[in-house]
Amino acid sequence: MENIKPVTPVNDRLIQAAQTVMNNAYAPYSQFQVGAALLSKRGNIFTGCNVENVSYGLSICAERNAIASAVATEGSTLEIVAIAVTNNRQISCSPCGACRQVIQEFGKNASITFQDDSGWQTTSIDKLLPEGFSF
Repeated sequence: MENIKPVTPVNDRLIQAAQTVMNNAYAPYSQFQVGAALLSKRGNIFTGCNVENVSYGLSICAERNAIASAVATEGSTLEIVAIAVTNNRQISCSPCGACRQVIQEFGKNASITFQDDSGWQTTSIDKLLPEGFSF
């Protein structure tokens, strides 16, 4: 992957927060627990975990859960600086397409930290979602 950066102390804090909230995930169907933590421009950290539903389409990803929590607190002016994503299987897991689009909505310059096959990686939302949809 291009534009890989080392994990910074801020990203390490986000990783730890994501790992903690991951344990609260409701994943009785997949057994795949995911946690996310984001840093807003105001300096706040918000966390979220995946919440599954027997009707899979009604499930919510950890990243969008964290973003919804941040919007509920900071309002529509939320700006994401960075977000970290963890999972209980310690496997490669970048945000899904829907989450990438929502991250881009609130963080046009956001950095994303996630596990891949070689360890923790940090890249930009632009690299994960080139030509993301916007008005």
